[in-house]
Amino acid sequence: QVQLVESGGGLVQAGGSLRLSCAASGRTISTYAMGWFRQAPGKEREFVAAVHGSGGNTYYVESVKGRFTISGDNAKNTVYLQMNNLKPEDTAVYSCALSNRLYYGIYYYRQESKWDYWGRGTQVIVSS
Repeated sequence: QVQLVESGGGLVQAGGSLRLSCAASGRTISTYAMGWFRQAPGKEREFVAAVHGSGGNTYYVESVKGRFTISGDNAKNTVYLQMNNLKPEDTAVYSCALSNRLYYGIYYYRQESKWDYWGRGTQVIVSS
C-alpha cells in the first residue's frame, strides 16, 4: 500500500522560505515520478512541480520557476519542495503525488489523471 505524508507547511511572511517534505512508503521514489500540487481557497487544484525519481528531469509551473525547487532523497524515500521568496498568492494546501509512469513534458504532469497516489496535504499561508 502506497502512502504519502506531507509536512513542513506553516505561516510565513512574504519573501520568506519553507521546505515541504513528502515521505513515501510502499514505493521507492527513485523509479517513479513525484510531484506537488496546490489548491488555494476557492480555486481548482493546480500542478506546481514534478521530478523523475529523486533527481532526474524536473518540471515547474511558470509562476514558481526560479523560486521553488523539487528534489528527492533516496535514502529517506522523501521528496522535498524548497520554496523561496514566497508570495501571498502561494497560499494554498500543498499535496504531493506519485505517478507509476514517467512522462516527458509538463503537459502530462499538469493532468491530475496522470497521478496514481496522493497525500492529504499541508497548509501554507503567506502573509503580506
